[in-house]
Amino acid sequence: MKARFRITRRGSRGDTFYCVDTQTRKRTSLNTSDLRSARRVVQAKNEAEQQPALNRQLAKAYLAGTDSSVTTRTWQNALEALTNMKQGSNKERWQRAAKDKAFAILLPRVVVDTPSELLLKVLQAGTVSTNNFLRRLHNFCVDMNWLPWPLIPKRQWPVIRFKDKRAITWEEHCRIIAREGNAERKAFYQLAWHLGASQSDLAHLQAEDVDWAARIICFVRMKTRWRGQQPPQIRFGQEVETILATRPKTGPLFPYLQNVLPGHRATEFRQRCIGLTIHGVTLHSYRYAWAERAIVAGYPERFAQLALGHNSKAVHRAYAKRAQVTLPPLEDYERNMAAAAIIPLPLPAAG
Repeated sequence: MKARFRITRRGSRGDTFYCVDTQTRKRTSLNTSDLRSARRVVQAKNEAEQQPALNRQLAKAYLAGTDSSVTTRTWQNALEALTNMKQGSNKERWQRAAKDKAFAILLPRVVVDTPSELLLKVLQAGTVSTNNFLRRLHNFCVDMNWLPWPLIPKRQWPVIRFKDKRAITWEEHCRIIAREGNAERKAFYQLAWHLGASQSDLAHLQAEDVDWAARIICFVRMKTRWRGQQPPQIRFGQEVETILATRPKTGPLFPYLQNVLPGHRATEFRQRCIGLTIHGVTLHSYRYAWAERAIVAGYPERFAQLALGHNSKAVHRAYAKRAQVTLPPLEDYERNMAAAAIIPLPLPAAG
């Protein structure tokens, strides 16, 4: 391997030795006129330069014995391998993440040749989404033994801090419904308020998911359908029945919205909110609103978790017993709370 540093002399009498960097052409004084001392300093510089490179080459040689692609595998290859393992909307999210401009400096680099500083630079240039996807991609490479050790220790990753989110209020929901002229979108927002379903689950509801005889809606969440979880059965009340009566009796309940991309559905909703000067809410705010209403109405936590599709110990116990859980309508709980008589507590006797 060619030495990076060499010795040269300068000065009117040539009695001062200098170190020359053959890569940058920069000349630095060694502050000595003794040739032996100058050679020792330059030799130390060359050894310090060559040893890390030598160790890296030795490590690559050993790793190549079990993985022939270790010297050519880039972060782009790792990202494609991880994306191909995903399905549905999850795969689409990874495909969008690959277009993040912050990843541009990382993707062409060979995985085993990547310094930790480069990952920190990507994190500084990116957003919360960059932090989330880069962390998962990095851990994937470590798990696949494409990285011999983590480039960033687990405790040193920046904390993921999402923006504060809030629920949509009843007044805001009523304003949106009153302003909406499209019957399909109007019914979509109304069912979102009553069911608390995510926008994709709601948009893909089928008429066959509605059991009119038992007054039950049963659908599999798109986010968890690959896990084989048993879907909840939600009993609906009079208000939901009125909404469902306006939708098709067979096939998708929302034929147009089912074929619209989630981002486009979110944009349409945002445009309506901007027109009504409603800020800080998204379609996901309907799920937050449903959860808050359930707490206020005294809806059992186990039922609320089942309806929203979240895991809990109660859910696992129910699945283990293969129990068929039928959920009562939330609107009935709200009416009962409003009609409940308030019984005053007796005042303590005067002492």
